[in-house]
Amino acid sequence: MAEIKPRHSRNIPALSEADMEKLAGSKVLVVGCGGLGGNIIEYLARAGVGALKVVDGDVFEESNLNRQILSTSENIGQKKALAAAERVRAVDPSIDVTPVCEFLTKENASALMADADLVVDALDNAAARLVLEDAAAEAGLAIVHGAICGWDLQAMLVPPGSGLLHQMYPEGYTPASKTSLPVTPAICAAIEASTAIRYLCGLDVPLEKSLLIGSIADMSYDIIHFAD
Repeated sequence: MAEIKPRHSRNIPALSEADMEKLAGSKVLVVGCGGLGGNIIEYLARAGVGALKVVDGDVFEESNLNRQILSTSENIGQKKALAAAERVRAVDPSIDVTPVCEFLTKENASALMADADLVVDALDNAAARLVLEDAAAEAGLAIVHGAICGWDLQAMLVPPGSGLLHQMYPEGYTPASKTSLPVTPAICAAIEASTAIRYLCGLDVPLEKSLLIGSIADMSYDIIHFAD
């Protein structure tokens, strides 16, 4: 059993030493380094995930400053994936972090998933999510899905080949609004990251094929269970 690093000692006993060893050996693909992705990457890095591939073809804009934890007034115009990798190395230099400054496409999706143990959806549009699900199904990988709008959020673990995102997002789907507050991405990201951690550790995952929907405006939450 590998020795637990002091930086991870507070994870014990909520996570066992065996759990920590599993995290250290895990490789996670995070697609999107914005409002959701920035927080997810931060949480997974601090939890002790050993390798992260962070993907985003975008650069920071001033409108990102209200919610994207990786954005600052100084890095406007910088590529988000590079900022994410820089942050991971600042948190834990031992993490194997690979930035990919590209948008997810049908052409690169399979290559991005090479060697991954889990895919995390931090995207902001339905079309890209469907591309992600198709590629993950082909690779036999589960997806931790999350999405936000204003005060509202949703999250779920999507098993490989289940087609749940295709059920939720029909072709041509567009949201009524793209409003995004500072707090909603952080809360949704925490749910996604905790789901990812439990999955990687082989623990029970309450949100497997079960969509958590909630509003932090009135603190109402519900779970929709998808049939097998």
